[in-house]
Amino acid sequence: MSAESDQGTPSPGTPSPGASYASAGVDIEAGDRAVELMKEWVKKTQRPETTGLGGLGGFAGLFDASALKRFDRPLLASATDGVGTKVDIARQLGVYDTIGHDLVAMVMDDIVVCGAEPLFMTDYICVGKVHPERVAAIVKGIAEGCVLAGCALVGGETAEHPGLLGPDDFDVAGAGTGAVEADQVLGAERIRTGDAVIAMASSGLHSNGYSLVRHVLFDRAGMSLDQEVAELGRTLGEELLEPTKIYSLDCLALMRTAEVHAFSHVTGGGLAANLARVIPSSLHATVDRSTWTPDPIFSLVGQAGSVERLELEKTLNMGVGMIAIVPQESADVAVQTLADRGVEAWVAGEITERGSHDSGAAMVGDYAA
Repeated sequence: MSAESDQGTPSPGTPSPGASYASAGVDIEAGDRAVELMKEWVKKTQRPETTGLGGLGGFAGLFDASALKRFDRPLLASATDGVGTKVDIARQLGVYDTIGHDLVAMVMDDIVVCGAEPLFMTDYICVGKVHPERVAAIVKGIAEGCVLAGCALVGGETAEHPGLLGPDDFDVAGAGTGAVEADQVLGAERIRTGDAVIAMASSGLHSNGYSLVRHVLFDRAGMSLDQEVAELGRTLGEELLEPTKIYSLDCLALMRTAEVHAFSHVTGGGLAANLARVIPSSLHATVDRSTWTPDPIFSLVGQAGSVERLELEKTLNMGVGMIAIVPQESADVAVQTLADRGVEAWVAGEITERGSHDSGAAMVGDYAA
């Protein structure tokens, strides 16, 4: 009798075969294969503090905390984030090896804002069905991002959620830890009147505002991911999947060559709102739009959806992914340091006393043509 016949419909009174994790949609073997495929990428992220300490697949990632002895009073900095609905662009295009860059940027560039050095990161990947090669590609991107941020990827979790997510659906999140000397923490208390606002160019939309972008470009304008867009110089999908710029090591290098009072990571809420988060209540930051020209993707979103400028600015980064606030006399050195590292940067504004009608930060003028 064939195996197929043996597994046919049971006769009356015959007990049904027992349920299993596999019959519920969870493939443990596929998960194990994904772990094996990702190991080579995780190894590339090792720092001296993680070398030889366990390995991928353990219950916990290890980091040698004796490295903190070089600090007089180390403070740990921690952040957790995801990449929002940008994952749906990756899913539709079948491109999984760049979304990890976005995740690392969202987590580690938050950590560096206080002046902390990124140390290590863990990730969480949730899928409807484990496709080992896809999961490994996601981890590859995370690992490459960790190298760019100077941190180790010490562990993570891949969870399979059949019935809650479709077979091709997925989401990613991560948590990171950094360290900073207590008396070197950056922030509002260091900012002074006359300080320069240094803007660092973004690589595009980064990982915020995709719910608006998708609604405008797909639902309202009827555009498609494979559509060639002349002003973008590539397909819409390629533009939307452009990885988020990771500034962590650039910010740390800037701290070594110039006095830095504060950083602001321009994420959800836009440039002015995120800048206002690091401005003391007695001061005001003015950003001059005429000092740069946003990439074409921003005007495309605005025109396709008739989105007003203020709405764009409170949702998208408008071409600026990170801000540094430095003394006016350090502005030239700051811009040059960043340029030497391949980061486009410029003086975009200044810090002044706050007037009775001033907010924490405001944008003035019109964007350069």
